[in-house]
Amino acid sequence: MSGERDILLVNDRDEIVGYGEKMEVHRKGLLHRAFSIFIYDKQTGRMLLQRRALGKYHSGGLWANACCSHPRKGMTMEACLNQRLGEELGLHVSLPIAAEAGEGFRPCGSFLYEMRQGDVGEHEIDHVFLYSPAEAVGADALAFDRSEIAELRLVTMAELHTWMTRQPEDFAAWFPPALKLAEQYINQ
Repeated sequence: MSGERDILLVNDRDEIVGYGEKMEVHRKGLLHRAFSIFIYDKQTGRMLLQRRALGKYHSGGLWANACCSHPRKGMTMEACLNQRLGEELGLHVSLPIAAEAGEGFRPCGSFLYEMRQGDVGEHEIDHVFLYSPAEAVGADALAFDRSEIAELRLVTMAELHTWMTRQPEDFAAWFPPALKLAEQYINQ
């Protein structure tokens, strides 16, 4: 496949070295670029989590950040972030990537991780972004894609940490290290 369906293959310095079709990349365990978006509601002090749909090719039924995907060939990271929020959560925005706190996607850093689950796996450099909307987030008001997401939940950080301590198996492999990066910026 070609065009926007190609995800970015990278080396361990996160430099683009080629492109690949998503499922082939995940079957072969090729290193590629990904992103994770955390949505934190400052007014209520709650984080939006999604439970991945049971039919997902990996990590189905596990809890993760609000949205995640892969940048595509020929698209900027900013365009991919905005597009994916619309596709996955029904949250249609046009936000910039902004280094300072405010209305936009705050870059929180990146990390490399690898995991296998059956025939597929992840071998990604995951770029983490934090979005703190100006208006309160209502999980019930989002028209999310049920082929991607089984359910949404808003939790306080204290509730989240208690849950992660008691039931770490409930969460996707990338969630704990991604959360650690996002938490550096939550109260700024």
